[in-house]
Amino acid sequence: MSRRVTPALMASALLMAGLVGCSADARRTEGPQAAVEPPPAATPTPQVPAGKAPQRAFAVGVRQLKLKRDGRALPTTLWYPAAGQSGGAAKRSATAADGRFPVVMFSHGLGGRPDDYATLLTRWAAAGFVVAAPTFPHTSRGADNNVLDVLNQPADVSYALDQVLALDDRAGDALRGRLDGERVAAAGHSAGGVTTIGLFTASRDERLDAGVVFAGTALGVGTAFAGAAAPQLFVHGELDEVVEYAAGKAAYDKVPWPKAMLSLPKGDHGRALLSDGATLRVVSDTSVEFLRWSLYGDADAKKRIPTDATRGDIATFDDHL
Repeated sequence: MSRRVTPALMASALLMAGLVGCSADARRTEGPQAAVEPPPAATPTPQVPAGKAPQRAFAVGVRQLKLKRDGRALPTTLWYPAAGQSGGAAKRSATAADGRFPVVMFSHGLGGRPDDYATLLTRWAAAGFVVAAPTFPHTSRGADNNVLDVLNQPADVSYALDQVLALDDRAGDALRGRLDGERVAAAGHSAGGVTTIGLFTASRDERLDAGVVFAGTALGVGTAFAGAAAPQLFVHGELDEVVEYAAGKAAYDKVPWPKAMLSLPKGDHGRALLSDGATLRVVSDTSVEFLRWSLYGDADAKKRIPTDATRGDIATFDDHL
């Protein structure tokens, strides 16, 4: 995927590469398409059939997939509902729980790794989702932190999704018959938020039914949201020192589908996502109910979202679901 690098793009890359933590200020130019306003939503309502999400908490298993796309190494961590008693740390290669579970593809931020978000992602798995998180070759911790490579990451996520869903039919695999490929979401933080928005805009993956964007922006991927309606949950700290709150809100405002934004008045760029605490509990509970609604079609979960989002004085909630 070629890109013409402009002086503004290079300046942005140099700035963001020098930041500590995760970033998302990548830009690109692709001719007139970059200025096109998003078209009206092709479908006004989500396409996931009505259903009921599991209400029990599952034990969580974890495993690794060694993936590679066109020479790009993409080791991918899977957290999944496991058999046995819930609680405790995720167990490596644990037996999968009975059932068919929606899939959530998660993208880490610049200088991060999937394990940094383990507290949040294991909570999603315990609620009945298979979470797959690639480690990107140029934006993970210890890599060269080439922020321009964020523009290649939507294709990485789509490839990883191909490989994860293939496990459902692989003889002898622990997740055979456990993955529901008709109920899939994408989520990500910071540069991973850019990646996630890109999967619904310039690099639309039509398999995706919903998105969760943490501290993200549309810079580099645009706001031409396309395809069938896919509900979006945005989460952003109002004191974000890396990706300004206004940038995240601007991307959110362009979403033409059912959407909601969880704003954290005292929140920064996302440190609350990396360790347990009151803010993470609000974020995780709100996102779990959002995923239960948008992937399982659980109408009762949708009713619980505003209550979880506004518990205490941690967040405010803009609700257009």
